[in-house]
Amino acid sequence: MRYLTAGESHGPALTAILDGIPSNLPVSVEEIDHQLWRRQQGFGRGGRMKIETDRVDVQSGIRFGRTMGTPIALLIHNKDWRNWSEKMAIEGNAPDSVVEITKPRPGHADLAGALKYNQEDIRNILERASARNTATMVACGAVARQLLHRFGIDVYSHVVELGPIKVDRLDGTIPEIAERAERSEVRVADPEAEAQIIEAITAAKEAGDTLGGIFEIIVTGVPVGLGSYAMPDRKLDGRLAQALMSIQAIKGVEIGMGFDAARHPGSLVHDEINHRDDRYHRPTNRAGGIEGGVTNGQPIIVRAAMKPIPTLYKPLESVDMRTKESYRATIERSDVCAVPAAAVVGEAMVAWTLAQAFLEKFGGDSVEEIQDNLDAYLKRVNER
Repeated sequence: MRYLTAGESHGPALTAILDGIPSNLPVSVEEIDHQLWRRQQGFGRGGRMKIETDRVDVQSGIRFGRTMGTPIALLIHNKDWRNWSEKMAIEGNAPDSVVEITKPRPGHADLAGALKYNQEDIRNILERASARNTATMVACGAVARQLLHRFGIDVYSHVVELGPIKVDRLDGTIPEIAERAERSEVRVADPEAEAQIIEAITAAKEAGDTLGGIFEIIVTGVPVGLGSYAMPDRKLDGRLAQALMSIQAIKGVEIGMGFDAARHPGSLVHDEINHRDDRYHRPTNRAGGIEGGVTNGQPIIVRAAMKPIPTLYKPLESVDMRTKESYRATIERSDVCAVPAAAVVGEAMVAWTLAQAFLEKFGGDSVEEIQDNLDAYLKRVNER
């Protein structure tokens, strides 16, 4: 199972092609649109979210609400294209209205990308490097999460830290925490912390600054045995880390206790194993559902750290690539904080990675074949 994406932030559309999705999977286009809507929400988002109302246009691979086993092509139109059609034209020469961007923004791909691809106009870099392109990631993940849900696996997220504020009160079951986070405009399950975070984002906006944070993704219903300890590139924790690090502005990933495990003795880190009612049990889940690169049947818990968005309305010092003179960096329309939206993108990437591992383990050309393989495996595991 794989996907490819294409498109620029201010181009005509964003495109994704999904390959390897089994046949007969019920796919709701409305659910894909809902996930795209979720990505656009959150206190602290910028003006672009008021322009775009993302909807997916399915070009192939789905008929009468079910997959056909052939490649799925998804298209997301950019409404803002009408304002950029001359500046982003496919053919012809650049019109006089085009002002080349030559002042790279610290923290972006601008300088490294311009040097790598030998570009004079940094717009040729920032258009593809833009977080706008996470819309296709969410669309692909929305298909993957429908596959997972078909087999009893669900993906949730919530923000656990934003700027200087940590969310300490997390009472209730996983679905209850997720539901409270879903109702929050900053994806926080604690109302007290939510108010403090909104205040912090407002203060950052007034100061022309930005804020980052940490979100947590929880996956329930995962069977034991996804991933592998046999080869490094097949370890599921490594693959999840790569998937989350592929999201713009993500600078760190941890699973289970993560970095905190290094601060405690082993007796307070590892999960004991019990056996009762003909099942293996662990009273704790410090490993975050993965041991040795393999799922152990516990919920997967993974967190990602997002740096503050580097486009600042009080820009940092930079250098004009043409004149080499010092300038303040270029200002592009941007958000003050996108951590809640990044959590939704994180859900999508985790869902896609888990769907890949799931099909590697139980793969078949149709969902019926996959169900047979899963049932036979679970029967054998339960007999152990």
